[in-house]
Amino acid sequence: MNKTTPPAPTPAAAATGRPFNELPLSPALLANLQQLEYRTMTPIQAESLPITLAGNDLIAQAKTGSGKTAAFALPLLTNLNPRRFAVQAMVLCPTRELADQVTQELRRLARFADNIKILSLVGGSTMRPQRDSLEHGAHIVVGTPGRIMDHLERGSLKLDALNTLVLDEADRMLDMGFYDDIAFVVKHCPAQRQTMLFSATYPEGIARLAQKFMRKPQEVKLPEQHEGSKIRQRFYEVKHEERLQAVATLLKHYRPVSTLAFCNTKQQCRDLLDVLHAEGIHALTLNGDMEQRERDQVLIQFANRSCSVLVATDVAARGLDIAQLEAVINVDVTPDPEIHIHRIGRTGRADAEGWALSLASPADMHRISNIAKMVGSEPEWHTLESVKRANDKPLIPPMVTLQILGGRKEKIRPGDVLGALTGEAGFTREQVGKITVTDMSTYVAVARNIAREAVKRLSAGKVKGKTVKVRALED
Repeated sequence: MNKTTPPAPTPAAAATGRPFNELPLSPALLANLQQLEYRTMTPIQAESLPITLAGNDLIAQAKTGSGKTAAFALPLLTNLNPRRFAVQAMVLCPTRELADQVTQELRRLARFADNIKILSLVGGSTMRPQRDSLEHGAHIVVGTPGRIMDHLERGSLKLDALNTLVLDEADRMLDMGFYDDIAFVVKHCPAQRQTMLFSATYPEGIARLAQKFMRKPQEVKLPEQHEGSKIRQRFYEVKHEERLQAVATLLKHYRPVSTLAFCNTKQQCRDLLDVLHAEGIHALTLNGDMEQRERDQVLIQFANRSCSVLVATDVAARGLDIAQLEAVINVDVTPDPEIHIHRIGRTGRADAEGWALSLASPADMHRISNIAKMVGSEPEWHTLESVKRANDKPLIPPMVTLQILGGRKEKIRPGDVLGALTGEAGFTREQVGKITVTDMSTYVAVARNIAREAVKRLSAGKVKGKTVKVRALED
């Protein structure tokens, strides 16, 4: 892909660690940030917020996990009039999962003001409830381009009062062929508005978008850097036809609890899944053909450590920010070095360490040399023979996910499920993991050795005073 010249890097390092109270934010918003333990600004926040709070358009190059949601949320919320029940801000996201994550984070940041209504408008669910919610009035909508288009065409979404538009992960929206959809949506927005565009990479389409839809945007670029000590990167040369079996070998040698395996195609994802299942490894895949409910279940199982490996393409994995991800395996080398850096940056987050393991055939060496040039260091090569004597015990995740029928619509909260498990059912808090409540279902991770008993006791007992149906989700 041809590249335009990316924005010149800004001296972000000098700007980190600064407090939010340096910014022209309302006392109520600052108090909420403190309560949410937003202590100091991340580099992207420190560089972009003075620009956007002054009302300027912005192009920011920043990766997932860099604090970019707050970077666009704070100016968006500052521009908002809670007393006016009309859509004043819109965030476009490439995937339903990212839209859900952004919606949740916006709701947390918007707590400082009463009654700010934020709606998620994504595909995979019926239009009617979304139309009904829009009729009752919303201040902010977060959605995928296709579903936002549907609402605009049907007249259920009106953007006359819009003052802020955010394009989040714009490069991925372009990769997924959303340029025309974005153009359609932007034409329905008032010309007098603030536009913020966030992108992890800088393909040529970004310049086209900026030229067409933005007013004198200022640019912030934060080069993606990873501490070598935190992400241990290794390359293995294998024959092309051996790479799927090589993934199983690496997994059994390194034995990470959670691994994200990247393939370049959906077919490669399917083939790898078959190999891993044959090796007794708990693996799931994400792809664009799945229904929303299935995608949600896969992500929940992976995030709560009841699935060892998530196999995905870059498009399917976009927007995922999984805590405690021990390893990333590049099953296929990506042609774009920036994407490679973005992939491996999913591990080694915060204070954790992580492995980034890449498989390469002789035909991939040109791509590897481009990656080496970009990161400024030589790849560390290892042979597969060095890990051949792998521990052959099955790689089994520590948790099992239980699905309880009933969720937000039945007013179930995480505390109700935890109470049922640690009270009447008699389990300890340490045996219970992450609890996720969706509209129709509740998912709880429990230690593998109590899963069967937990299903029995929950089914025999009550959650929020009602008998519930429970089942374990397993491959």
